[in-house]
Amino acid sequence: MSAQERAGTDAVSAAVRERHAELCQELDDHSYRYYMGRPIISDAEYDELMAELRAIEDAYPSLITQDSPTQKVGAPISVDFAAVEHLERMQSLDNAFDPEELLAWVQRVENEIEIDAYLCELKIDGLAVDLVYEKGRLVRAATRGDGRVGEDITPNLRTIDAVPVRLDESVRAAHDLLEVRGEVFMPWDAFESLNARLADEGKQPFANPRNAAAGSLRQKDPRVTATRPLTMLVHGFGAYESVRFTHQSQAYELMREWGLPVGDRYRVLRTVDEVRSYIDYYQGHRHDTGYEIDGVVVKVDDISVQRRLGSTSRAPRWAIAYKYPPEEVTTRLLDIRVNVGRTGRVTPYGVMEPVRVAGSEVEFATLHNANEVKRKGVLIGDVVLVRKAGDVIPEILGPVLERRDGSERPFVMPEHCPECGTRLGQQREGDVDLRCPNARSCPAQLRERLFHLAGRKAFDIEELGYVAATALTQPLEPAEPPLRDEGDLFHLTIERLLPIKTLVLDPDTGEPKIDPETGERKVVSFFANQQGKPKKTSEKLLEQLESAKRRPLPRVLVALSIRHVGPAVAEDLARHFRSLDRIAEADEEELASVDGVGPTVARSIVEWFEVDWHREIIRKWREAGVRMEEEGAASGPRPLEGVTLVVTGSLTDYSRDSAKEAVGRLGGKVTGSVSKKTDFVVVGDSPGSKYDKAVQLGVPVLDEDGFGVLLEKGPDAAMEHRLNS
Repeated sequence: MSAQERAGTDAVSAAVRERHAELCQELDDHSYRYYMGRPIISDAEYDELMAELRAIEDAYPSLITQDSPTQKVGAPISVDFAAVEHLERMQSLDNAFDPEELLAWVQRVENEIEIDAYLCELKIDGLAVDLVYEKGRLVRAATRGDGRVGEDITPNLRTIDAVPVRLDESVRAAHDLLEVRGEVFMPWDAFESLNARLADEGKQPFANPRNAAAGSLRQKDPRVTATRPLTMLVHGFGAYESVRFTHQSQAYELMREWGLPVGDRYRVLRTVDEVRSYIDYYQGHRHDTGYEIDGVVVKVDDISVQRRLGSTSRAPRWAIAYKYPPEEVTTRLLDIRVNVGRTGRVTPYGVMEPVRVAGSEVEFATLHNANEVKRKGVLIGDVVLVRKAGDVIPEILGPVLERRDGSERPFVMPEHCPECGTRLGQQREGDVDLRCPNARSCPAQLRERLFHLAGRKAFDIEELGYVAATALTQPLEPAEPPLRDEGDLFHLTIERLLPIKTLVLDPDTGEPKIDPETGERKVVSFFANQQGKPKKTSEKLLEQLESAKRRPLPRVLVALSIRHVGPAVAEDLARHFRSLDRIAEADEEELASVDGVGPTVARSIVEWFEVDWHREIIRKWREAGVRMEEEGAASGPRPLEGVTLVVTGSLTDYSRDSAKEAVGRLGGKVTGSVSKKTDFVVVGDSPGSKYDKAVQLGVPVLDEDGFGVLLEKGPDAAMEHRLNS
């Protein structure tokens, strides 16, 4: 050690050295747990620890060693699989967590060399793997491991359908060696199906898709891996021979031609503003991809420039990962309570110390049912891992067992409805959910049904929000609420609304506010102003109720809260029967024969119509003038009967819902994916990959004018207006 180095070491205080050692040990431990699919902290917490370690090492460079987590990639490998050395080291990526850090990276790169273009691609939250092909044949697959040495998982990788065992014939003849890097992951739909199957088998479900992918890929028996719905996308090369390309994007096109799975969402962009737009777009649409992403990778596209920029010991200088705010965090579970849904289902939910996740602060998270609470092993007082996917309610994934201190206590499911006092029970034998059987009179169920029927997919009544629904079902005065059930909704008048008073709740605690002068709970007129006159919102509510009477039949069906009948099933039923009376008269066999319905839904529909007060709701709505059949229900076949469409991009004169309704009224069906069975694809501004798929499959493509012809004159006339004729 030089005198200068000794001086640097001596200048570091004992406290700093101790904290540095603690952080190194802690990060190594967390890296290993993450790699093994058993993390105990969130990604955000790991990043915070790593940032602290980097700050210490930036201030005291003498503390940096080859063993420091800042200098290493990944984690040590397991001894369960044979060790294999990568032909070329697999590096990690440096991270940017905000626009300023991204811009700083761009400026460092562009100060060194002129950049023509950047390649942006989604950062999949999966398991990094390395594939080696010799003369086009897959000879080895390995995990990343520590970047130099990984685990040989060749038999398991060969079970993944997306991974070609042999590449295109031209590659076999021309290229002796190809080392390909990519990400193995599990799509969201496949993850949910796998967890449902594991639960049915009495096995422990996975916490998230990444853990599911890691656990599935590292099975000792490849036959188990073969049953798991894994897939893969490639994103670069390691070592290679006899391959010629000048840009990363060109390499991707070559790999696609060879049969390797390449994503279709990467873009070559010329300016930093375009890069920012790409990042911002997928931050708002990260759950539209079908798989879990945690950011965007930005690369210099020119390979010669990549080589000139080079790499550090752990990461290339020509690429950076822009990480989105974390979707999984840890927080303290303060309590477990229950709420009652519109079908009477009693659902436990967690009350947590407020925590920021996916860009918003949350303090409540679903726990589904009592069995789920038990299965997850969650106790009141636990530190728990919380996930929020898209706009859905946050979900508690499970406890962090290592952080228990003995003060935690178990949750006990109530025996009676917390709102009406009725004894809870199972609707059917073997049902995992407890339900309140007081369906008609339970204030909670009626409130939830009102809120549901006011939704955009049903009657679309903007002024009938959750607070208004509560006021209509649980007022303090008069003693009887104005709605006995939702059948009374369209008979509301100003005179019935004005007397309603409700409690004033504290926005922070949710508890009733107390009037300091009287000591009584504070109440307020909900639909009237201080002068006793109707509020504008009250008048608007009645106007919207009048408009809601003209909603099409599928929306009326959704509004009825029939179990299992959502928007898609409602469309199928309306298209087939075309009137509510015909649906009510149909038996199980006829209902089950409808495309998209099936026996379970059919049984649920028949059971709903067997209830007297359900039929009374329909009678009251019919009496009030609510539409009960499709337009032209008495006429013969409609012009789009049997026609299937896909709509992509933004239309000028139609929203996605109104386009769907227009097609449905004429007997057609709008679906979400393009296949050979699709009859037309309608494209608006900024169409997505569905347009490309239509062109690839030869499906007729219509612009908005062609869509108008289709609606007015039918399929034959529309064919003359297709764009890809």
